Amino acid sequence: MSAVEIPTARSAYVAGHNRHYFLGAPFDPIPQDVAVDLVAAPEDQSKFRYVVTPNVDHVVRLSSNRMLAQYYDDAWISLCDSRPIAALAHAVSLDLPLVTGSDLTARIFKTVVKDGDVVTLIAADPSIVHDMELAYPKVHFRSHVPPKGVMNDPTALQACVDFVAAEPARFVFIAIGSPQSEKIAHALAQRTDASGVGFCVGASLEFLVGTRKRAPLWMRQTGLEWAHRLASDPKRLWRRYVFAVAPLTQLFVKELFSRQQRRA
Repeated sequence: MSAVEIPTARSAYVAGHNRHYFLGAPFDPIPQDVAVDLVAAPEDQSKFRYVVTPNVDHVVRLSSNRMLAQYYDDAWISLCDSRPIAALAHAVSLDLPLVTGSDLTARIFKTVVKDGDVVTLIAADPSIVHDMELAYPKVHFRSHVPPKGVMNDPTALQACVDFVAAEPARFVFIAIGSPQSEKIAHALAQRTDASGVGFCVGASLEFLVGTRKRAPLWMRQTGLEWAHRLASDPKRLWRRYVFAVAPLTQLFVKELFSRQQRRA
């Protein structure tokens, strides 16, 4: 009698994968466990592929600049990094599991990255690289810190792409903010000499090593992490949060109207 094959999280994902477009952005309806399983051993390890984690800021920016859409559309995995977006999706009977870039990064370093692994960092500051090396002394880090304003500096952006492609690494963490991180990842996906799995993770490395403090668990579980971040960095974030409310509302109304038209 032959053994019955038990489907793994990866095979279940491949069999049932159905990317949804919600509020104008792509989302893969997979939970964190499945995402981790997928990145731990991608089917084709010779090709670079990348993960994006759209949040409200990303969605609003996409609505006003559709030239950025290709960076998200071509991502291997696109995860919902926003409790408000997950809640709005639930309101239209769409299940988008919340998988934040910070949680995914922490999980990968805790359960997937092994001693001796080569990990490439594209970081916003040399201190982040230093802290990562102290926190994970048995991981081989390759690091590049581009100048500020890399999004509008083609030479600096190409230097990031060339640095990653120059030497293979199991994982590549591009942590210099959006949309420049996604643009770099997209460019790498076009290169035949680039390999590994890339993550566009914003400030996740800073949360990982404690440079920035995440909200207490109860705030994260109740959807109040945004309030903690706002209180921690009000000068930088208040405008982003305040001016995202109206566009997000408009996008949701448009989404409702579009769904009604499709049903009709």
